Amino acid sequence: MTQPTFEITKAATFDAAHYFAEGPEHRPYQNLHGHSFKVEATVRGQAQEPVGWVADLADLEAALKGVAGELDHGLLNDKPGLDRPTLEHICLYFAERLRVKFPGLSRIVVSRPTIGESCALSL
Repeated sequence: MTQPTFEITKAATFDAAHYFAEGPEHRPYQNLHGHSFKVEATVRGQAQEPVGWVADLADLEAALKGVAGELDHGLLNDKPGLDRPTLEHICLYFAERLRVKFPGLSRIVVSRPTIGESCALSL
């Protein structure tokens, strides 16, 4: 019998501003504006002994909140890798920073809940 595979997920929030210098004409994207973001990180794997979990949820939460804190109440365009701060690039930003500590990282979801938009990155 094979070992079962689990997925654990933690979420964090942050508020940030951005703009799109190359956005379509006649759209507000080129103007500086802000959003409330939610990010979820999922780690996939088998339960590890001696505790019997995929990863420590407290460690995942701390790492996720740490990255969200880098962006909170800032201008996303000023962050390396986010000069074009699309949801897709924000997913990659989180993935690059979390993968080091969590090699089983399997999914990042970034959403703007108040306007019903989200993007998922499967790793």
